[in-house]
Amino acid sequence: MPNQDPAERRVVVTGPPRRTRPTSGYYRPRTEIDEQTTLGHTYVRSLMRSQLRAALAVVAVLGLLIGPLPLLFATIPDSDRLEWTILGFCLYAPLVLLARWYVGRAERNERDFVRLVEDQDR
Repeated sequence: MPNQDPAERRVVVTGPPRRTRPTSGYYRPRTEIDEQTTLGHTYVRSLMRSQLRAALAVVAVLGLLIGPLPLLFATIPDSDRLEWTILGFCLYAPLVLLARWYVGRAERNERDFVRLVEDQDR
């Protein structure tokens, strides 16, 4: 058998690897959420809290916008036309803007949540 240089030898691995990657300190948020662990529950709870904050902000603005209307209507004597004008025209635009803000905020919360989960998966 001719002498081979150690750099030219080939090594054939036939068994399973003996070393595995350490799993301590490594977690996948998506797996945590799917398996409903405490950490996954915390992730989902943070998303739900941010969605709840947006919803409560909308309810507060609606309360300030619509709440005083019965008092306003009580002080105006027999003006049905003015009441319907206020309800139909003056209230419609703020409600549409408020709805658009809420949908945008909810989508942004979800995008932030997905970005958080996907960034930590890598």
